[in-house]
Amino acid sequence: MALGVVLAASACSSGGSGSASSDGKVTLSYGVWDATQKSAMEELGKAFTKTHPNISIKVELTPWADYWTKLKAAATGGSAPDVFWMNGPNFQLYASNGVIRPLDDDIAKDKVPLSAYPKQLVDLYTYQGKHYGLPKDMDTVGVWYNKALFDAAKVPYPKAGWTWSDFQQAAAKLTDSSKGQYGTDAELTSFQEYQYNTIAQAGGHVISADGKKSGYDDPKTIEGLRFWTDLIAKKESPDLKTMTDTAPLQLFEAGKIAMYWGGSWDATEFGGNSYTRTHVDVAPLPKGVKQATVIHGVANVVSARTHHADQAWQFVKFLGSKQAADIFGAKGTMPAYNGTQGAWIAAHPQFKLQTFLDELPYAVPFPVSKDTAAWNEEELTYLTKVWNGDESLDKAAKELATAMNASLAKE
Repeated sequence: MALGVVLAASACSSGGSGSASSDGKVTLSYGVWDATQKSAMEELGKAFTKTHPNISIKVELTPWADYWTKLKAAATGGSAPDVFWMNGPNFQLYASNGVIRPLDDDIAKDKVPLSAYPKQLVDLYTYQGKHYGLPKDMDTVGVWYNKALFDAAKVPYPKAGWTWSDFQQAAAKLTDSSKGQYGTDAELTSFQEYQYNTIAQAGGHVISADGKKSGYDDPKTIEGLRFWTDLIAKKESPDLKTMTDTAPLQLFEAGKIAMYWGGSWDATEFGGNSYTRTHVDVAPLPKGVKQATVIHGVANVVSARTHHADQAWQFVKFLGSKQAADIFGAKGTMPAYNGTQGAWIAAHPQFKLQTFLDELPYAVPFPVSKDTAAWNEEELTYLTKVWNGDESLDKAAKELATAMNASLAKE
């Protein structure tokens, strides 16, 4: 595992990109990837410094497309930010290679209540029984729908309790080829918003609970994938080439797609877009064999090589507090701290954002393993053939399971 070798090398390096002055004041570097949240993170840094005047925060923004490449290089060179954002798919790789610092002693010393966050997120950032991060935010997935297109087609708006059958009937009625309008989109590049949800709704699974075996050869998992390929076959979704040429998000914002499966984080995007601001709303995901939505969230972690471990922990503890969640919720995405989501909902009153919170009781964990990136690449490789119509779903899914099992065996 080349990436693991690279990261393991970083554990032997000295480093940390923060700085200290002769008067004892410390500047912590804080790595983030979302430009829309940078100002909120800077505000949090200033709020922290008010109570910790000897510690200032320098927010370092690296766009998502370059974030992991840059972080890997920085970790290898011993200059990773003192504190940085971590996601589920990458977490175990960084934890297992000693790039980030376990926080259990600090959590116990300062009596930080892990029960303040959804258990799925606490578990997501736990590796071999150790906790490595405090959840920053959380997200579930809903169906963002275009009210104007629903009204024009005289289709009732979706509501709680609707089913796959309801969704499929609506997609058929909302498709109008003469207008280049589709009922929905079967996107392949975001499994979090699409395939992982329908796989769980069909009763299938992506990876076994022990992280050792692929679930892609499970007939129930295949049914969760067929939900999407059927929509392409019926031309109720754009084909893969169309979605590659123009991202489904852009088609939705142009009024060409009626139902878009998107996350709670899309509230910022749709609230800032002049068209979607007034034309769209959100409903829960439709129910298959059972109800399900994937839950995920970002965590704040501490570099194992930081020269300022105590100060970095103090900052991470603040970022995981109710005070920080209240500040963040009004300007960012949905905070992870239980009971603090009101400010986020109030910031977007035109959307039914309570929908995302109501989904929490049946939310399922984001599927990960130690080297998630390896089989994420295989998912795209094998399923692209199906989305293009070059291979049957059943054959490709079983081939994907074989390839994924081989990758898991190397972990």
